Amino acid sequence: MAVIDGTPECQRAVHYAGRRAKNSNGGLILLYVIPEGDFQQWLGVEEIMRAEAREEAEATLAKAAQTVRETIGIEPEMVIREGSAAVQIVGLIEEDRDIAILVLAAGSAKEGPGPLVSSVAGRGSAFPIPVTILPDSLTNEEIDALC
Repeated sequence: MAVIDGTPECQRAVHYAGRRAKNSNGGLILLYVIPEGDFQQWLGVEEIMRAEAREEAEATLAKAAQTVRETIGIEPEMVIREGSAAVQIVGLIEEDRDIAILVLAAGSAKEGPGPLVSSVAGRGSAFPIPVTILPDSLTNEEIDALC
C-alpha cells in the first residue's frame, strides 16, 4: 500500500510499492486521505468543500493509477478515506488483512521527512505491518534495482 498525498516523494513510494507488488504477484492499494477538519463551515459550504476535496482525491488517484498502469503494468486498487492519515492507514490495514507492507517516501525539506513519515515513525512498534520508508535520494532506476 502507498499513500497518495500529492507530494513529489509519494511518486517514489508508489513506484516502489508497484514494483514490489508486481514482483511478488501481489496487489497495490493507493490510499488518499482527505484531511479532517477541512469542512467546518455552514452545511451548504461544507457539502461543496467535501465534494471538491473528493474530486481532487479522485483526480490525484487516477493520475497515480495511470502512471502505475503505464510504467509497471498492474491495476491498482484506489481507496479514499477522510480523517487523520495515520488513523485511516491503520484502519484500512485492520480491515484488509491482505495488506502486507506500507511504503512511504521521506521528503528532503529542512523541516523533516514529512508529516506522514513523522506520524507513522512516531507510532513505533504499534504499527501492525512492516513500513518501508524510501530515502529522498533514490531514483526510479535505483528503486527498480531494489525490487
